[in-house]
Amino acid sequence: MNSKTLATVRKFKAADGTFLWQPGILDGQPARLLGYPVIEAEDMPDVAAGTFPIAFGNLAGYLIAERKATTILRDPFTNKPFVHFYATKRVGGQVLDSDAIKLLKIST
Repeated sequence: MNSKTLATVRKFKAADGTFLWQPGILDGQPARLLGYPVIEAEDMPDVAAGTFPIAFGNLAGYLIAERKATTILRDPFTNKPFVHFYATKRVGGQVLDSDAIKLLKIST
C-alpha cells in the first residue's frame, strides 16, 4: 500500500479498541498490520471506489527475471565531437503462484 492508504489504515481499531497497525519496535524492523509486515509502495493507488490499493501475500511468489548481458550501443554521429554510449538491459517479471498474492478491492 502507499503512504496515503497506510495513513487511513493506521486509524483502524479492533473490537477491543486496540489498533490493528503496530509500529516496528526495534530499529530496522518493519511496521505490522495484524502481525504481518507492511511495506510502503508509492506505485499502489490511493483508496477510492473500484481500486486495488492493498496487496497482501507472500511476495516470494513473484519472479523477477533479468538477462545478465548489458547491450551497449555507440553513437558517434549525434553530438560531434563527442561520442555517446547507450546501455540497455532487459528485465521482466511474472507471478509464479497466483494464490500467494491477493489484492483488496474497494467497492465504495
